[in-house]
Amino acid sequence: MKKMAVVYWPAGGNTEEAARKIYSLLGAGHVLVSLSDAATLDFGEFDCIIAGCATTGAETWQKSTSGNNWAKFFAANPGIPVSNKKVAVFGLGDQILYHNHFCDQIEYLRDEFVKRGAVVIGQWPVEGYRFEESRAVEDGHFMGLALDEDNQPELTGKRIAEWVNQLKHEI
Repeated sequence: MKKMAVVYWPAGGNTEEAARKIYSLLGAGHVLVSLSDAATLDFGEFDCIIAGCATTGAETWQKSTSGNNWAKFFAANPGIPVSNKKVAVFGLGDQILYHNHFCDQIEYLRDEFVKRGAVVIGQWPVEGYRFEESRAVEDGHFMGLALDEDNQPELTGKRIAEWVNQLKHEI
């Protein structure tokens, strides 16, 4: 299997837990790293990057997209070598409380990697979710894996397993 890195932020919560589950299903030979430690990571040595994020609520949306650690990472590392590399994105959100911004951060991450020439894989169906709007939806699919540990924690393990299997076929 190709060498993959799972990079996530924020650390210490549901996003990290999801990243760990994804990483555990990949098998040996891959890397799991918090975004705070990713500056030393040589993105060029990986065939695929799996990037994880969380979406904050609508009332803090402007602050969250301009000041989150992913935005700071991309600003500090504009030339990360991901051109023509496969990138998959996963995100966590609350589809009930923030039903108008469910997993919006997936779009931001996808767009930042695409700007740098990455090939995004891992679209995920919207069926089975209860949200009104999401910037992470394009052509009837999420741009990556959407997870909701607040309202559908019982589906997380199954969704992650199916998505990782899908990624293995797309890589």
